[in-house]
Amino acid sequence: MGSNDLNRNADPVRSRPSVWHHSPFNSIKFFVFCHSLLQLAQLLVSGYMKSSISTIERRYGLSSQKSGLLAAFNEVGNTVLIVFVSFFGSRVHRPHYIGGGALLACLASLLMAMPHFLSGPYEYTDSISASSDNSSGLCQSENLLTTSSSNQSCNLLENPVQQVVYPLLLLGQLLLGIGAVPIQPFGISYIDDYASKKNSPLYLGILLAVTSIGPAFGFITGSFMLRFYVDFDKISRDQIKLDPKDLRWVGAWWLGFLVASCLLFLTALPYLFFPRNMPKEDDADDVESRPDCKQQQTDPVRELSLFQFLKSFPRIALRTLRSPIYLLVVLAQVNLAALLAGLATFMAKFIERQFSQTVSFSIMMIGGLCIPLAVLGTVLGGVLMRRLNLSVRGASRLCSVAILLCLVSATPLLLIGCPTQKVSGIFPPGSDVLSCSSDCGCPPEAFNPVCGSDGVEFRSPCHAGCITIETDDSNKIINYTKCRCVGGLSSASPGTCGSRCSHLLLPFMALLGVTSFIASFSQTPSYMMILRTVPTEDKSFAVGVQYMLFRVLAFMPGPVLYGSVIDTTCILWGRKCGKHTSCLYYNLDHFRHRFLGMQVVFVCGGLLCFLLCAVVLHRMARRQEPEPRRKGGYELVKGQKTQENVSSKDNDTKDIKT
Repeated sequence: MGSNDLNRNADPVRSRPSVWHHSPFNSIKFFVFCHSLLQLAQLLVSGYMKSSISTIERRYGLSSQKSGLLAAFNEVGNTVLIVFVSFFGSRVHRPHYIGGGALLACLASLLMAMPHFLSGPYEYTDSISASSDNSSGLCQSENLLTTSSSNQSCNLLENPVQQVVYPLLLLGQLLLGIGAVPIQPFGISYIDDYASKKNSPLYLGILLAVTSIGPAFGFITGSFMLRFYVDFDKISRDQIKLDPKDLRWVGAWWLGFLVASCLLFLTALPYLFFPRNMPKEDDADDVESRPDCKQQQTDPVRELSLFQFLKSFPRIALRTLRSPIYLLVVLAQVNLAALLAGLATFMAKFIERQFSQTVSFSIMMIGGLCIPLAVLGTVLGGVLMRRLNLSVRGASRLCSVAILLCLVSATPLLLIGCPTQKVSGIFPPGSDVLSCSSDCGCPPEAFNPVCGSDGVEFRSPCHAGCITIETDDSNKIINYTKCRCVGGLSSASPGTCGSRCSHLLLPFMALLGVTSFIASFSQTPSYMMILRTVPTEDKSFAVGVQYMLFRVLAFMPGPVLYGSVIDTTCILWGRKCGKHTSCLYYNLDHFRHRFLGMQVVFVCGGLLCFLLCAVVLHRMARRQEPEPRRKGGYELVKGQKTQENVSSKDNDTKDIKT
């Protein structure tokens, strides 16, 4: 009886490993599936933020420089903490840290949407209703109603809640960057540790594909959400007087952050159940006989204390940067990353202004065309390198050719664009304000663009000298009449005249798509150049330094630099309560030349670095001709690793342990 009891008690114990073995949370395939969904949700937030940046700028009256700083601020926390990922990578419960980072990103996404609920309804200038007696948007000798309305708006603007909107957005971006720190590095290292050698490239390829298409989903989501009016939850549909083509239109930028927050929360939950250590995929059927198979490799970094790690990191980083190939390739990638950061943040705004398109359509052009073509180019670049079995020298030539072709296709973009529409009293710069509206009492803050029947645009019906309005059956304004400053029919239609060259959008987008496709060919070969020219024991440090330089030299300053350049092309700033808000009109020629000129400058910088890299590799190959296979080096002619120099490796390891 005692023996039976013992057997009964032993059976469940013996069955636990088997039950755990068949659990989906003990499968690296299921981890790859969950991690793909998490990265998709996390990158969706990043892409959505960039797609909404111009809308947030308009809603809260930010300059392009401020909105660029906001877009780049998530890199601050990421840059500070990314160094510690190399140290803590194999010492902590990686799935739990990934889940914690996702939950923090979930909270940050909620914070990003919070300003909408703290703020009052969106107040735009010259908001008039045809069914009311308030015709303050028209020409009249006394504008008491407008003054009263302006004072009320100023009181709302001076509300303490409004003062914390921008800091709250910055805080949300900071937390988003911190939450993203453990997600990709810990996920990749976890998969690499427990996936089979055969399947590991496939799994990492899946993650790379998701990493590439994640921002595209963010832009597409932004295109959909911004079609809704920002305050559709606060006012009735009948009260919404603007349409998406109006320059004052603000879409529901906050809605996407709520959706992304829910997705992040759901994708974070599985990480609470993944084990700290998982049986290696090759040995999954033999886990009970070899439970310690996952501990076969030793990592010298695990033997270091945090102080020793931080002390040795700068020295190893400087040693890595002394490699001319590594330094030149990273600098080339920094140029391309800065270009990407600026274009991803402001290209939709450029298309909107340059070709008179709606915000949602402009965002769709980026997320539905440019990003997918860039992903395709990245994949084909890797396929081409594999098919041709390119060496490091071959990879440098491929990168140089790709960036040269990119320069050829990018330069004509400077010539495809629209002239600035004629705006009375604003553009051309020498034009004087018409005296015909001088006695209309037009408020200086008025902005409700109308297009005169003579083709001249005016800031508002008041500035056009319009006295009466025509409406349809639903009381929607369809025309302004008896406009003293308008020639011809003396009437004006609501909305901007636009740049009147939307037919150029198709060739522009075609060239931009080709440029994105060609430029992305260099991504995979440039990464392989780094991995093949850095000693094995320094690869993790080299990649860490590479991403740190990306953030410090490209992703952080790039959007701010682009935003500052865009601000220099503004010809009329909005004003509210005596303060500058966002730009109302741009000089479109200057906008195009300076914005796309920055693109050409960064492409030239990347091309120069790749050409120098090819020259250095050529000289190194010539020096290796008498002795092509040197100990401890890499055969640059064929791109294959040779026997390592033991003494060099020992010295590097001593540097780490010092």
